[in-house]
Amino acid sequence: MPPARETGALRALRHRDFRLLWMGLLASAIGTWMQIVAQALLVLQISHGSALALGAVSLAQALAFFAFSLFGGAVADRVDKRRLLLTTQTLCMALAALLGALTALHVVAVWMVVALAFLTGAALSFDQPTRAALVPDLVPQEDLLGALSLQSIVFTGASTVGPALAGLSVAAIGFAGNFFANAVSYLAVLGALLAIRPAAGRPTRTPSPRAIREALAAVRADRVLPAVLALCGALLFFGPSPALLLPVMATQVLHVGPRLLGVLFAASGAGTVLGGFGLASAGDPSRKARIVLVSAVLWAFALAGLGASRSLAPALGALLLLGVFQVGVSATTITLLQTRVPPQMRGRVMSLNTLLVMGVRPLGDFFAATVIATLGAPCTAMASGAAVGIMALAVATRREVRAA
Repeated sequence: MPPARETGALRALRHRDFRLLWMGLLASAIGTWMQIVAQALLVLQISHGSALALGAVSLAQALAFFAFSLFGGAVADRVDKRRLLLTTQTLCMALAALLGALTALHVVAVWMVVALAFLTGAALSFDQPTRAALVPDLVPQEDLLGALSLQSIVFTGASTVGPALAGLSVAAIGFAGNFFANAVSYLAVLGALLAIRPAAGRPTRTPSPRAIREALAAVRADRVLPAVLALCGALLFFGPSPALLLPVMATQVLHVGPRLLGVLFAASGAGTVLGGFGLASAGDPSRKARIVLVSAVLWAFALAGLGASRSLAPALGALLLLGVFQVGVSATTITLLQTRVPPQMRGRVMSLNTLLVMGVRPLGDFFAATVIATLGAPCTAMASGAAVGIMALAVATRREVRAA
């Protein structure tokens, strides 16, 4: 039976180049999550438990994305995407190794982690839109939602394994060992990139401010994309990231150590896997914006439930649901961006998504960190859920969005 007629979440993986890239990114993402957890614990340790220090790390990354992500998307449309990804992934590997060396030498300070977060954010400003823009070159359009859903699983779904490994390995190999392990994990995606051969052409024009304005104009002219992106942006700004919220909840509310902190991250990642495979199994639903709206409302309830949790079991349940509905918003928003703009603008338009995910969310984390320091993590989570829920209901009043 031809692949286009097959059903199931794994259909996109039948395409060789996408399968190689997906597997390489998955291995690398597990290492990245090991570093995220270890880095958060390291910052809390050297800052004596300061949530503001964690927020400063997030703010540095956000500033990098605001500075470079739109230009990164323009570059992605005009250069060989595979070669650009080879460059950005190599830089990220080097920065992870540098953090490991600084930690192993016992000279690491909060400002160093902040500086490395900025440099990593600058590299990812080019990496993320290029990675997303490459996917349509590897799979046919009927498999695009499935491929993008599976790609969403890569990073957040790897949190089912990476944090658990980090929780176990911090005691065994220390913080530096986790950072070095992350550096080694980049070899998997570098090998995959060397093996694939995308079919799309490789334009070489120099990116310009006009090219970026054209992509922004294409999004503004669409009936659906501005509202969907606004909702996604609200969710990312008002919803504290797991890297900020969970270490604080674990130490100050649930009173658990690194191992159970890894389990908390893993619960969110497991939800992402379930949500991603569920979307991939759906094929190509006609009303994708409705999926975004419903997922955002349910995500808001799950976040409020996490804030109300005072023991491990309800927190795990809330995190599982958060992961499911996070994918419903993020993967479907990416699919709408990919399918409602001209193919030659995909990289530039995907830079907007990169700006939201990697710029707006860390900026929101800095704001959330100040609120956590004042009101505590539970009140911050419940207030954030309420804000996102109200925004989702406001967007739902638009008929053109409900029909898309």
